[in-house]
Amino acid sequence: MPSRFCLAALCGLLSMAGCTFGPESPRGFALPKGDAEVGQATFEELRCHDCHSAEGVPQRDPAATDIHLPLGGKSTRVTTYAALVTSIINPSHRFSARMPRAVAKEDDSSRMPVYNELMTVQELIDLVAYLQPQYEVIVVSPNSYETYYP
Repeated sequence: MPSRFCLAALCGLLSMAGCTFGPESPRGFALPKGDAEVGQATFEELRCHDCHSAEGVPQRDPAATDIHLPLGGKSTRVTTYAALVTSIINPSHRFSARMPRAVAKEDDSSRMPVYNELMTVQELIDLVAYLQPQYEVIVVSPNSYETYYP
């Protein structure tokens, strides 16, 4: 039985390792450090605050839209640099069907505009430098199940 488990674990590790070195792998992707203050200005210039709020920048006019998606805050998982970059340049990449209908188009893609032709790479770098520190990972403590005696 333990040998089957070891074999299954080894196969799983090998298959995962194979995925990380292919041509589609993000391995080795890194952008230079950005300027968070400039990123906050970019957040406002691109009117991200029409639909989003973030630390230091409240939503511009909540009554003007049916969308409000706060950015930052506490989460039980790390919001990675790569995930933020992907969310900005490809907003429908991990768009969840559980999102409120107000934020989805009829084809279930994100209503967030694609800014790829409007924003420079430097603006993207600075925007992510502004957003990244706003996410706080909270450690979930394991439950302590005590023996129950009726």
